[in-house]
Amino acid sequence: MIRNLLLVGWLALPIGAWAFHEGPGQDLVALEDADAVLVAAAAAAADGDWRDAAKRYEEALQLLPASLADGPMRFLFDRTRLELNKARMLASGLPTAREELGAMVAELEQQPSADPTLLADARQQLARAQFYTTWLMRLEGLTREQWEPEIEAARQNYRLLAEQAADGAVAAAHQQDLEAAIRLSRLEIEDLQGLPLPSE
Repeated sequence: MIRNLLLVGWLALPIGAWAFHEGPGQDLVALEDADAVLVAAAAAAADGDWRDAAKRYEEALQLLPASLADGPMRFLFDRTRLELNKARMLASGLPTAREELGAMVAELEQQPSADPTLLADARQQLARAQFYTTWLMRLEGLTREQWEPEIEAARQNYRLLAEQAADGAVAAAHQQDLEAAIRLSRLEIEDLQGLPLPSE
């Protein structure tokens, strides 16, 4: 009897291995592949190669198993999305980054368990995207009615970040960003045209 049970168990091992390989095993392989791409993306960002960084972050997001997106790995997905859009802003992808950061902040605000540091980072990047977008809108000659809502949104985000910052130095940095946004809204177009485009 015991011999038969052992034989059945031994014969079932390949089935169990196949089931693991087709299920959780595939997720582990995908995570390892994504990890390698994320390391390369971070290296490209550190070197200032923003186009390559954005490309690799996009690839990593495609490699991350969709089945893990709503579980404990949600932070990894969101952090990768944030890094992707930071790279996009510096790789001539501002409109896409602006749109996706807005959606990301809205999503994180709706998640009771969202990491507050991640939300603050996403909000800061959204405010930067709104600031840069306003700058470009003004240079393109758009009317105040068109660009003012964008800079007002940036001001609100910077104000909220300054109010919520626990660290005094971080709060002061956000306050400086807030003041820069206010100055941008008040600058005459002639003065704005004489300034270099802002960078990270």
